[in-house]
This record gives sequence, structure tokens and C-alpha cells, in this order.
Amino acid sequence: MASVKASAAVSHVGRVRSNNQDSGYAGRRLFLVADGMGGHAGGDVASAITTQYMQRADVDFGDAREAAVGLEEALLEANRRLAETVAEHTELTGMGTTFSGIVVEGDRVAIAHIGDSRIYLLRGGELSQISTDHTFVQRLVDSGRITAEEAMVHPRRSVLMRVLGDVESTPEIDTLVLDTRAGDRWLICSDGLSGFVSFETLHELLDSEASAKLVADRLVKASLDAGAPDNVTVVLVDIGEPPAPETPPLIVGSAAAPLAFGAAAEPVKPRGIRLTPFRPHPVQETHFEPDSEEYFDEIIEEDARRRRRRRIVWGFWIALLVVAIVAVFGLGYQWTQTRYYVGESNGRVAIFQGIQQDLGPISLHELHEETEVDVSELRTYDQQRIEQTISADSLSDARAIVERLEASLD
Repeated sequence: MASVKASAAVSHVGRVRSNNQDSGYAGRRLFLVADGMGGHAGGDVASAITTQYMQRADVDFGDAREAAVGLEEALLEANRRLAETVAEHTELTGMGTTFSGIVVEGDRVAIAHIGDSRIYLLRGGELSQISTDHTFVQRLVDSGRITAEEAMVHPRRSVLMRVLGDVESTPEIDTLVLDTRAGDRWLICSDGLSGFVSFETLHELLDSEASAKLVADRLVKASLDAGAPDNVTVVLVDIGEPPAPETPPLIVGSAAAPLAFGAAAEPVKPRGIRLTPFRPHPVQETHFEPDSEEYFDEIIEEDARRRRRRRIVWGFWIALLVVAIVAVFGLGYQWTQTRYYVGESNGRVAIFQGIQQDLGPISLHELHEETEVDVSELRTYDQQRIEQTISADSLSDARAIVERLEASLD
């Protein structure tokens, strides 16, 4: 029978944002990350309400399948409470949050997930991503339209197709039950980590004998070192053999601060952040769009138009560059044909047009006229000059050089 050996939760505001819209929770059986939607008002409030409400799911369900059902029901209730909060505080309209969480029940783990926070499992030195992002670009990857590498830099990589909030009354939540065993290491994180730290680096940092807390700190540092502008939240769970020490629950991020609502939100028993009708720190990195085929097809067409425009622009600049290169080459070639030099052809002194160089297979000179003067009859000094060629600024200068050579024979 496996049990939780150790856990850790760390959250950081990131290098750009001025407030933390992530929340994390490491409890006795429940471990989760909620990432508030940064492009909407109240992302920090949404993740905090969800995290504080979901703490009631940190109980002994007795069975992993029952735990999965319990997580889904609790999330739908949390979604309803978010909608109620917006109804009482209209300045929070559009707020939302992702959720990724696990409940450890002996040798099995119940998983619930919505949004683009992620769940990973390190087992036997092999790292695998357990959750699937509910994002626009993930749908493009799943349909074979783009690669996973292209998704990392796609202009719409932040578009979420499913979240908790006041958008849908019954959002679709992914649930799953998996086996777990001693030695497993579970990672739950916001996209502030997964969006900026490569899979290879995650694998390297997780596959360590260091403590859960130390590894969690290293993961957050790796994200910050990569310049992550978003909030970064990491929850790490190590599975071991019982009996395992029980640590008190730990809350990090926006849920760690108290919430203060009004009478409408009293059943949630929130504590902390005073709601005001203004957002002091608006941010726009993340946004949500409804999960509809019409929208999906519209965005596909928009991306196709963008690619076509990009190809047209690149084609224009490439054509312009080719024209410029041809023009420069043409002008350069014309200039070479205004030059002459005196050299040798068939053993005789000859006048050549151009310069004594070649540009790859293109010759920049040609025989203009061959004289009756034999090179062998010239003085040794003049023979050497002919072999090395004598440059002339014009045809008349070249003929004058030939006349001087002929005169030297007398």
C-alpha cells in the first residue's frame, strides 16, 4: 500500500506581473494548482475561491473512483460559486481559473483537470505528461495541423477552450483514475512552468534524489531563469511506503491571502482579498474563448489567412532581394566591360576586354583583338609583364601599350 511520503508547494509572482493569480494546495490527500485567467478581471479571486472551496475534498473517499466523482462534483459546485460571486460583484465579470488536482487513495490516484495547468508523473526515471491541455493549439496538435514544437510559439497558444468561471454553467472536466506506487513523483504546475521550461529540463530536475521542497524550488528558479513573465506555481508529491509522516496542509499563491466578500459569498467562508470595483493590475497574456466548432473553424481560417499573408510578404521581400542582387551584378558586370588589359593569346600579344577574374562559371573577360606581335620576340622584362597582364583604363590605352611594345622591337 502506497502513501504520500512528502509534498511541497511553491508559488512565485514571476518576472513581469505585479500580482499572483495562481493558487496551490498541498494537503493530506489532495494536491492541486489553479491558475487564474490573466486576461480577465479577478483571476486571483477565481483561483483563490476555487482552491479554498476544493479543500473540503481533502478527505478519505475510501476509493479512487469515488474520489474522482467527488472531485468533479466539487469542481462543478466551485464553478457555480464563481458565477454567484460575479453576480454579486459585476466588476469580476469574465473571471476564470484552470484546475489540475489529484487525490491519493492508497495505490491509486484520482485526477481532475480543466484548462492548461498540467499534471506530470515521474516513474522509474521516465517522465510523462498525464493531463491534456484544453487549449486551441492543443486541438491543432491533436488534429495534426501543427506540431508540438510549433504549438510552443503559436500566436494563440494562450487561448483556453475550457475553464472554471462564469462562462459555462456545467463545464466539461476531465477525470481519470491511475495506479501509483512507491517511488512515483507527481508534479502539478501552472503554465508559468510548463510554458517556459522544456520537457527535458523538467525531466532532469525531477529525476533527482533531492527533497520535494528542494526540487520544487529548483523548478520555480528554472522558470524564472528562463524569463517567465507569468506566475509560476509548483506542487510536488512523492509517493512512498506507509507509514508516512503527515504534514499540515499548505496553501500558496492568491489563495493564501484572506478573501472578504459580502453576504452572497458567505457559504464559501472565504477570507481575505478585499474586492473593489477596479483592477489595479490589468494583464492580458491569457484569455478564454468558448469551445465551439464555429469558433474553432473561424480561428483555423484566420490562421490560414495569416500564413498566406506571411507567404506573400516573404515572397515580396525575396523577389525584391533577387531583383537587387541581379541589378548589382548587372551594374558590376557592365563596369568590368569598360576595363581592358594586355596579355597573351596563342603566343601573341593580345588585348582583352574586362578584368582578369572569373565569378564562378562566369568569365568577366573576353578576347577583343589579337596583334601580330610575338611574345617570344619581346624583351624578357616585357614578356614577364605580358604574362602578368598589363591593365588599361580604356581601349585606346591598351592599344598605346601595344604600340610601345612594338616600338621596343626596333
